[in-house]
Amino acid sequence: MQIWLDGISFVMFIGGGAFVLIGGVGVLRMPDLYTRMHAASLTDTMGTLLILGGVIVQAGFSLAAIKLVAIALFLLVTGPTATYALANAALLSGVRPDAQTLDGESAS
Repeated sequence: MQIWLDGISFVMFIGGGAFVLIGGVGVLRMPDLYTRMHAASLTDTMGTLLILGGVIVQAGFSLAAIKLVAIALFLLVTGPTATYALANAALLSGVRPDAQTLDGESAS
């Protein structure tokens, strides 16, 4: 049984690391603030949840697992909220999306 739990947590760790890596590449490759923020927020939330899920599987049913679930729920609420607040502040301060990204054309 422990081998199965180790395998599940390993897959979750690899998946979470892949999401975080893809998000980092997306932040470097995207043309403007809004698309960078989109790439970072989605992949960061999913990557963090997968990594926390892997740690929860390794911890088993314990007080540590309950605390990790609370942290995951907190991140699920605050991550998108912070991204929305950042985008709204950027829009109110005058930072507009690029016309090329609004039209759906490549900015390269």
